[in-house]
Amino acid sequence: MGNGIDRREFLIGAAATVALMITAEQAAKAEGTDTPITGPAVKFGVIGMGPWGREILTALSKMPSAEIAAICDTYDPYVKKGVEIAPKAATFTDYTKLLASSDVEAVVIATPSHLHKDIALAAVAAGKHVYLEAPMAHTVEDAKAIAVAGKGSAKVFQVGLQGRSNLLYKHVGNFVKTGVLGTPITVIAQWDKKDSWKRMAPTPAREKELNWRLFKATSPGLVGESGVHHIDLASWFLGKQPVAVTGFGSIVGWPDGRDVPDTVQCVIEYPDNVRMVFTSTLASSFGSSSATFQGTNSSLLMREKKSWMIKEADSALLGWEVYARKETVVEETGICMVADATKILQAGKEPGKEGSIEPTKEALFCALENFTRSIRDNAKVVADAAIGYQATVVALKANEAIQTGSKITYQPDWFAL
Repeated sequence: MGNGIDRREFLIGAAATVALMITAEQAAKAEGTDTPITGPAVKFGVIGMGPWGREILTALSKMPSAEIAAICDTYDPYVKKGVEIAPKAATFTDYTKLLASSDVEAVVIATPSHLHKDIALAAVAAGKHVYLEAPMAHTVEDAKAIAVAGKGSAKVFQVGLQGRSNLLYKHVGNFVKTGVLGTPITVIAQWDKKDSWKRMAPTPAREKELNWRLFKATSPGLVGESGVHHIDLASWFLGKQPVAVTGFGSIVGWPDGRDVPDTVQCVIEYPDNVRMVFTSTLASSFGSSSATFQGTNSSLLMREKKSWMIKEADSALLGWEVYARKETVVEETGICMVADATKILQAGKEPGKEGSIEPTKEALFCALENFTRSIRDNAKVVADAAIGYQATVVALKANEAIQTGSKITYQPDWFAL
């Protein structure tokens, strides 16, 4: 570079100078989350063997810190599918019997949302560590009962907001904390997938069980089932809870007797005139899932495994971005955000130019690994009962606004435990 310092040395120095701003890996070291988990593998029982439950089984089967001791589902064919992933696990069709097993230390609850309450309360009462999928429940009342129990438990209680464990999201969150956005303006999020959510079954009773998402009595709707993760991301990055929500919903793609909208829009208002617009549809896959945070200095476009920062022309030069990998994003130059930047630099390489720009571990794997670390090493829970409850309240009230086509003002006491 003309001063006796080569380019890679400069990059390593720049990484040290901007500290947390350059990578989430440094935060991971400070938290101790990049070290081996001590003690024997945690013995898991997984309740709910639907598609997501089996995803969880697959993730656990790859973790040195986890052992699948038992699985449970009321539907025997699902139990058999679970056995294909965890052949050594004990099998149950009654969750109370699984909870009574001394071979199970921790349980993952991956049943339909409206069934969470009884299982979660029983798991806490049985003295198990609990990982509960989000949303916590399909009603605020049920969610609060679970959250109070989880908060008061002597064991670890974690909610499945896996975005909190996503290495990329943690990395980008460090940038947000430095004020790189400038003044936050708006958040735009979407979750789109062409999928009726309707499932066929051999009997009417089983079909009704499978299609719980289609009816208001049992479903938290699109914003509850999928939007809760985007909502938690917004509240996490903005550092605030919202003050109001307006919602709209309609059935446009699947007029098949359901009473839950297959297409929704809502505007969630945060303090300081910041608004989040969330849209979701089951009638089109275009756009998939993303969240954009716009600010006066820069914007962040985020997907699950990739993220880009798009700077305003009049924003200050940060220095390091001159050497960062760039890609064209919506006709703008996007700076690639690289979750493993520190490790890449220490290897004498350049982030985003040598090696993958995607996180090395899936978010679900990281979330479950964080759960086992909390159990064995007494580490801080990534998404505790309070965080999970607050995200669930926001999502369920947004679903209520969608169902009624109205505006709802969030009351501060709704978030209290």
